Amino acid sequence: MNRLKRFGFDSYMLLLLLMVLAGAFLPARGGFATVLSHVTYWAVAFLFFLYGAKLDTAALRQAMTNLRLQLGCFAATWAVFPLAGLGLAWIAGPLIGPELAVGLLFLSVLPSTVQSSIAFTSLARGNVAGSICAASLSNLAAVLLTPALMALVLHRSGGISGDAVLTIFLQILLPFALGQLLRPWLMAPLKKRPGLTMIADRGSILLIVYVAFSAGTVAGLWQNTPLPRLLSLAAVILCFLALMMLMMRLGAGVLRLGRADAASLFFCGSTKSLASGLPIATALFAPEAIGPVILPLMLYHLTQLLICAVIAQRWSQGGGAAPAA
Repeated sequence: MNRLKRFGFDSYMLLLLLMVLAGAFLPARGGFATVLSHVTYWAVAFLFFLYGAKLDTAALRQAMTNLRLQLGCFAATWAVFPLAGLGLAWIAGPLIGPELAVGLLFLSVLPSTVQSSIAFTSLARGNVAGSICAASLSNLAAVLLTPALMALVLHRSGGISGDAVLTIFLQILLPFALGQLLRPWLMAPLKKRPGLTMIADRGSILLIVYVAFSAGTVAGLWQNTPLPRLLSLAAVILCFLALMMLMMRLGAGVLRLGRADAASLFFCGSTKSLASGLPIATALFAPEAIGPVILPLMLYHLTQLLICAVIAQRWSQGGGAAPAA
């Protein structure tokens, strides 16, 4: 293990790799997949309950009024990302085909992740309160902005159901609010167990990685796409993620954000939500067209989980820290 640490690997990174392999070769199916989805749901809800119990109410109010961070995250999700996606789809369209190019456009107009971005922010010792506000607002805005932007680009119309909004409320906002209400009674026990939130952070990320890779394997997305085109798409996705991460680092410097806020902008601004993207895709596209549309999202989601986990782990140890003002 000491030798592996020299190359940036520790026990947590090995567990991540095991989750990837397990999802690819031993995916969750049938009843087990159903049970695991419920376990993941409640694990994430418990994580946000802990966030609510740990966060000072004053810090949350300050995060909501942190206009530089909040406007930066909003602009990254709804302006920078769509413009970059439009350019990349135009450049890579002949290489990956028109169906997957539409998937790139769809990916670019989705909200940021909620669970993952906040968990990564916490792991990297960033502004958790700021990430909760930014990611929640991003997903609520997606109810209107994602269909509107897709209609603008593809000249389509349509709306989405309120399921995504209800999920955000029940899984994220409600547990967080309960944690805030019970904070006076939970502060002391949580201080005695500082590792509880870290275990919840890392455990939820491991579950998300396994569930995501299992879903891709069971759905047959990897088999239904020719290997050369799949490899080309993977290269495009890596370039897209690297570009957005670079722009978030540069944006943090332009906005003169401190280290904690820069980590929040990095993880909220460069990630996209599979959980929100799938129900939106079913509302906007015909069933036979959904597979190619969500494949770029699936690859981006899996890639961002692995790369962000590595970056967050390094920042938590003080290596390659986010830029400070």
